Amino acid sequence: MHTDCLAVPPCEPAVFVFDDEQIEAGQWGLKRLLFLYECLLELPVAIKRGRTVEALVALAGQDTVVVTVSSPDPWIREQIRLIRERVAVEVLPAPEYVELPENVDLTRFSRYWKRAEKLLL
Repeated sequence: MHTDCLAVPPCEPAVFVFDDEQIEAGQWGLKRLLFLYECLLELPVAIKRGRTVEALVALAGQDTVVVTVSSPDPWIREQIRLIRERVAVEVLPAPEYVELPENVDLTRFSRYWKRAEKLLL
């Protein structure tokens, strides 16, 4: 699971890694971290802290396929690419609630929501 996929996981066991590198790069605040944590508590998911690639590769082993959902987030895409270099990865399509142009600013949820809200409501 990742931040663009906070829903019932497509398969189990599901894992979410709080990655300090991602948290620092995204300048996540305490409110965002708490929101993510509270969402995860409602799901059948193991919560880890560490480097995403190392944590998932260690959990997966050689004969396991890591299953995830696609994301427009460049950081998440890079993590998927790095994991794929070490173990098998299957990327499922993300559910599309709205169709947004490629150049949507994803650095702040409020900017994304200004574009998506008009299409959803």
